[in-house]
Amino acid sequence: MRGADAAAISSPLRAQHPSLLSPCAWAYLASGCQAHDALVANLDQDRVALRPRPGAPISPPTAWAKETCRAPAMEAIWLYQFRLIVIGDSTVGKSCLIRRFTEGRFAQVSDPTVGVDFFSRLVEIEPGKRIKLQIWDTAGQERFRSITRAYYRNSVGGLLLFDITNRRSFQNVHEWLEETKVHVQPYQIVFVLVGHKCDLDTQRQVTRHEAEKLAAAYGMKYIETSARDAINVEKAFTDLTRDIYELVKRGDITIQEGWEGVKSGFVPNVVHSSEEVVKSERRCLC
Repeated sequence: MRGADAAAISSPLRAQHPSLLSPCAWAYLASGCQAHDALVANLDQDRVALRPRPGAPISPPTAWAKETCRAPAMEAIWLYQFRLIVIGDSTVGKSCLIRRFTEGRFAQVSDPTVGVDFFSRLVEIEPGKRIKLQIWDTAGQERFRSITRAYYRNSVGGLLLFDITNRRSFQNVHEWLEETKVHVQPYQIVFVLVGHKCDLDTQRQVTRHEAEKLAAAYGMKYIETSARDAINVEKAFTDLTRDIYELVKRGDITIQEGWEGVKSGFVPNVVHSSEEVVKSERRCLC
């Protein structure tokens, strides 16, 4: 399928099935930059959520989606795929944090997650080296825990969130870690402890010092974030991604058959530097 053909069919297809792909994926198809075979092969991986919410506002394409158009249509743009899981008590802001990272927006009203939702984004960790993140947003309510536990084993990394204005959510961090330890075997998960809603500092019930102390006791990094004000959102995900990537490079984490935590990407013959990738935009057949 030529770029013009892809662009021609994208509008009516999106009108009939708006929730089939993410807003970024629709923009990518409309641009005509992705060949038909590559599109079909990645349809499932480009879904934003397992259960799209009717009437949800559609955000404009994010920077990383536009960046994918810079590479030739059939060249892969990621070295590895990492599956991440975001856990923590209900109402700590897991979904808002993920949506800020993947869609660049903050939802003033967010429905509780039912079961598990799925998001995806690319992260450039070094010039010309990109990692595809599959991010699983889990429900914090107890009645869904039997569902979310099934996703621990196939994740290589995760963000463990608590709300700095809710001390109970901080006290439950130990319980979340112990539950993860039971269900992740025989693999390992790299966690970052996240104190969320740091924009509400005047309502703080958990000090930075005690959160850092707890994180150190479990061998985790600690960071404070705000989805509303976009504070440290990128840093939380990219730092975790880099930590996992370093472990993969050292051989401490390896790709294993039957495990979805880390997958190898389709690496092009030459991994271009950022400058070369930008130059290739002029040669794009869009």
